[in-house]
Amino acid sequence: MFTCDICGQSGLSEPDMRTHILIMHEENEYNCPICNLSVISFDELMFHIETSHSEVTPVDDRTLCSTDKEKDLDASLKTNRLAQLKHKTAPEQNELEVDKVEEPKPEHLQMSCSTLPSSCERPFRQNITRKSESKRLMQPVAVNGHFSRSVWRQPEQTLCDNNHSGSKDNGLCSTSEESVKFDAPECPFCGLIGNSGEDLNEHVKTSHSELLETPQKGCGKQGLYPCPMCKLVFANCWILQEHVELHLAESRAEECVLADRQFAQRLQEDEERQRKAFETKREREEFQKLRQQYGLDNHGGYKQQIMHNMERAVARGQMNPAEYHRRRAEIMETLVVGEDDGRTRTSGLIRALNEYYQRNGAEIRHVFLCAETDHYHASLGDKGWGCGYRNFQMLFSSLMKMEGYKRELHDLVIPCIPKLQSMIEEAWKDGFDPQGAAHFQNKLQGTRAWIGATEIYSLLTFLRIKCQIVDFHHPTGPSDTHPRLFEWLRQFYSSGRDAGPRLQPRVIWTNKPPIYLQHHGHSRTIIGIEERNNGKLCLLIFDPGNHEMQKLLGRDMTGVNLKMIRRFIGSMKHKQYQIVAINGFLSMEEKNARKHASAVLTAEKVP
Repeated sequence: MFTCDICGQSGLSEPDMRTHILIMHEENEYNCPICNLSVISFDELMFHIETSHSEVTPVDDRTLCSTDKEKDLDASLKTNRLAQLKHKTAPEQNELEVDKVEEPKPEHLQMSCSTLPSSCERPFRQNITRKSESKRLMQPVAVNGHFSRSVWRQPEQTLCDNNHSGSKDNGLCSTSEESVKFDAPECPFCGLIGNSGEDLNEHVKTSHSELLETPQKGCGKQGLYPCPMCKLVFANCWILQEHVELHLAESRAEECVLADRQFAQRLQEDEERQRKAFETKREREEFQKLRQQYGLDNHGGYKQQIMHNMERAVARGQMNPAEYHRRRAEIMETLVVGEDDGRTRTSGLIRALNEYYQRNGAEIRHVFLCAETDHYHASLGDKGWGCGYRNFQMLFSSLMKMEGYKRELHDLVIPCIPKLQSMIEEAWKDGFDPQGAAHFQNKLQGTRAWIGATEIYSLLTFLRIKCQIVDFHHPTGPSDTHPRLFEWLRQFYSSGRDAGPRLQPRVIWTNKPPIYLQHHGHSRTIIGIEERNNGKLCLLIFDPGNHEMQKLLGRDMTGVNLKMIRRFIGSMKHKQYQIVAINGFLSMEEKNARKHASAVLTAEKVP
């Protein structure tokens, strides 16, 4: 048995001695043996006992000098312990032994009521009573910065001081003033509630033995380290540190991932916003280019363009000022009258072609020519956009050379381009092609707007000329060719009462007007078709962009010159072609019917 050199406590085994020193005298710090006051110096402990527990400490001890306080306190503690041992009988001691509980902790943390000194028994049991008031029978209690555990007690059991008179011999009392009822024992690690202290001790020893291991060196004296961020408990501080660092690393990783996701989302939104802005800008620019290309940018029409081009010619020395003023006067007069000045016209081409084919062309089986037609090419006023108007002039020149059409048209003259624009506007006002009118905002004069097959159809129908639109909307041959277009044109010129002689000699000069041909970006006029000995077909076309048609006049015409008007199947590979073919007159009833039908213009589709 061992005796404490600090407080004089004796009769302690080696484990109890270690526990006593750990709890009562760790690092020369003292605990009050009567209450829960701890971690104080010896002088502070003596002053506390004299002032707060005078009914326990003898009166004579308070008069001792400070140098003898430690000895007197040791003597008092020994006296109290002997008094307690004298009053205990053998049965009482056996009964007290029942209350003892074996602790599952290591030796340096084991503690029981039977091994505590008499001076320590009362304050420790009072501490247990206070803990039971919070409905926690068993909890790790902090002592000098470390954790220890209380004694397991049976429910509804109270502790009292051994000096009380009238108490039971085993140290338990039933007085209502000092007794406190205990709840059922509860495991401090998993919360399991047991029926008795022995059962709960066995549960802790078997289920939580790894948490009661002795801590490693350098980790502190407490073997349980709860994680401050989750519910896990560790027996090693280094493992706890790594675990907490994992928590922090995971938190930082989540923050980084969230920041990266937000940054990526902002980048994506900025990229999408820039893409939309770029597409909007590009579409606006392309639309503006299309408006400029098709003459819808309100930058002036035929008159402004021809005047501007003549001024540039004067500035470059290509035209003298006198000629400029003379030409300007002629243009102004033409615009007032509304008649084309004929400066871009080439006449007699169909007759010259007929004479050529009569003398040459042994490789040609048949050639079909339309009625006499004049060629009109673009001028300084309509270069780049006036092809549709020039092709209409070609059609109109052919009609004005045929007596039947001339009579119905009341001897109209070939209109100039501004006059044609005003005539199309009149057709719109009369109710023809409302969709086309809306597209051009009911205005063509003073603009460089392009016109196509629908505008030609509307104007001819307005003039009571019977015509039709045929749409070859996709290729019908290999390599994106249109053989059906060529077959349709050969059938058109070779059939009907205007097809020429019944025997069909090699050259057939028909009384049919030319055909308006439209494709993407340009329009031309078909004036005939060749059928060769090998069965191939070749179109004869007047192009408004050709300024060299004079070469086809005269007796010196050759096959080389005809290349400018010949078009074989392999050279016509646009995705879509539209033609406007004239084939008679309309009565007023037919005109009105077509006017109402033009609200939604439809074309004959081939195939």
